[in-house]
Amino acid sequence: MKTSSVTLYSTGYRETRTYLAAALFAAGNIVLPQLCHLVQLGGPTMLPIYFFTLVGAYKYGWRTGLLTALASPLVNAALFGMPAVTALPAILAKSALLAGAAGYAARRFNRVSVALLAAVVLFYQIVGSAGEWALTGSFTAAVQDFRIGIPGMLLQVFGGYLFIKYVIRK
Repeated sequence: MKTSSVTLYSTGYRETRTYLAAALFAAGNIVLPQLCHLVQLGGPTMLPIYFFTLVGAYKYGWRTGLLTALASPLVNAALFGMPAVTALPAILAKSALLAGAAGYAARRFNRVSVALLAAVVLFYQIVGSAGEWALTGSFTAAVQDFRIGIPGMLLQVFGGYLFIKYVIRK
């Protein structure tokens, strides 16, 4: 299990860079889903709306992650109709859980590793699925990410690690 030290930040709501980083990560969460939706079931399989929320929250703190988590699904739904409005509560809940978990893990451990990112992804997926089940009453809908979204979770863990460690070093 390889652990690597990187520069991690915890920005506040009074800092301009919080909003600039959130805007950039939200833009990534708008573009990446559009690319994934070019392939049949690309969205539900690759779970692209969560990728830059994870990266943003881990690298720049939970506040940046939360802004990204809330803006991304809402803007995508308004501009492209995806995710569907009926799916927004569950996606927003999972996104907020992801932002909180990633920000907490980064601050608590002050390093990035595949194991830490896997723990963050499993946390938000398990707790988020329970919340989705409570919201929708459908166990099948709630565990859809575990049925067909494993590639997306792996992308978040391994792609997120590479992105945090090598792409956004500063």
